[in-house]
Amino acid sequence: MLERGIVFIDLAIAQVAGLGVVAADAMGWEPHGWSVQASAVVAALLAAAFLIWSERHLAAFQEAVIGVVFVVAASAEIILLSYNPHGAEHLKDLLVGQILWVEPAQLIPVLVLYAVVVAALIFLDIRRRRVTFYALFAVTITASVQLVGVFLVFASLIVPALAAHAAPRRLRLTTGYAVGFTGYVLGLLASALYDFPTGAAIVCVLAIVGAATPVVLDRARRSRSPSSSGRIPH
Repeated sequence: MLERGIVFIDLAIAQVAGLGVVAADAMGWEPHGWSVQASAVVAALLAAAFLIWSERHLAAFQEAVIGVVFVVAASAEIILLSYNPHGAEHLKDLLVGQILWVEPAQLIPVLVLYAVVVAALIFLDIRRRRVTFYALFAVTITASVQLVGVFLVFASLIVPALAAHAAPRRLRLTTGYAVGFTGYVLGLLASALYDFPTGAAIVCVLAIVGAATPVVLDRARRSRSPSSSGRIPH
């Protein structure tokens, strides 16, 4: 996504998927039933289809279009939740999630989905298949948002990738995973020690780790340079 220059696409599609969940709840559907899952997936796929169209016909304004999709979806959620006496709590869960309360049974279908996505990344040329990319992305985002919330999904996708750009190319993937792992562990610890909301704590700590990574890598690079050891190269 960083290479495509559309870093906010996951935030927009995640928000639309959340709108699908809120709409299903407003219609009185079972909160954790298949009908809600279908509503979220359909909403995300429709958003993805629209973004495919806008990428082809409004390429110069794609980032702005993505921002509008996010704002409209978020505003529609607020309108629907305004009729719900527990709307504020639902909105909070949708944005920052309840990562500590995810049950093992919820992880099994998501694990299967992620396995399919990884297989697609390995065996399909996603770079050239835009429709496949957006469809897989929409379905994956939908599943992830319902587990950990919109903000944590966005931070998990963007912050490690952004921080990894400071590393040598051969180490970028490893650096990204290291940033993500460190941010999650420290965020969970901060949440446990200070009673912070877990999702929000992980997002903030992940951002701190991501911002510190280029500084650490730059200092490590300078310490390995010949001039830092006092030797002048011939």
